[in-house]
Amino acid sequence: MKPFAIKNIAGYALLMLACTSFGQNIPSQTPQNVVQLSASGSVEVQQDLLSITMNTTRDGPDAATIQAQLKQALETALAEAKKAAVPGQLDVRTGNFSLAPRYGRDGKITNWQGGTELVLEGRDFTRISATAGKLQTLTIGGVGFGLSREQRARVEGEAQAMAIERYKAKAGEIAKAFGFSGYSLREVSVTANDQGYAPRPRVMAMSAALASDAALPVEAGKSTVLVTVSGAIQLK
Repeated sequence: MKPFAIKNIAGYALLMLACTSFGQNIPSQTPQNVVQLSASGSVEVQQDLLSITMNTTRDGPDAATIQAQLKQALETALAEAKKAAVPGQLDVRTGNFSLAPRYGRDGKITNWQGGTELVLEGRDFTRISATAGKLQTLTIGGVGFGLSREQRARVEGEAQAMAIERYKAKAGEIAKAFGFSGYSLREVSVTANDQGYAPRPRVMAMSAALASDAALPVEAGKSTVLVTVSGAIQLK
């Protein structure tokens, strides 16, 4: 049995050597006539989503008392806000609720500080700003503008179509400039984002609204939705 085993081992070694030699003779296939390029499309649109964050803070020596005060302030505001809630037009949700100790130089707790938030968001600016002015247990902590899901989807579609057409046109021009009759796509990626400036209400106007239960003056800006198409083409 030993000579048979030796012959088999010798044959296997010869086979491996032949495969290795064959692999070394295969030329590397480097892509030829491949061009990387990108193109963008942008659409400017009016912001149609308003978000107002209402908040309050409390501090004192007793954690349980602070928590109870925050809970009461939030529940009162939430009950009032829900009266005006309409899906999509005015959505109400709770935000952060925090309670943390404050320490003295000796490392011991001196008092407790906490805060709570309520967020009003939607497309009905008048309803949202009027509701914010009625919440007496919370004050306005921030105002932001953006695009609703429906608005964003519609505008992204327009910007994407624009970017793709520009990408195709640029690819055709490059192919022609290099003396080729056309091209084929190798790989493509599409990314989208939006940029915009949202003017904030004046502090004096915010204070007046809270004092008189009047609607908070708000004015939205515009967002620019940018879609970029990038990738590689094979000239042919």
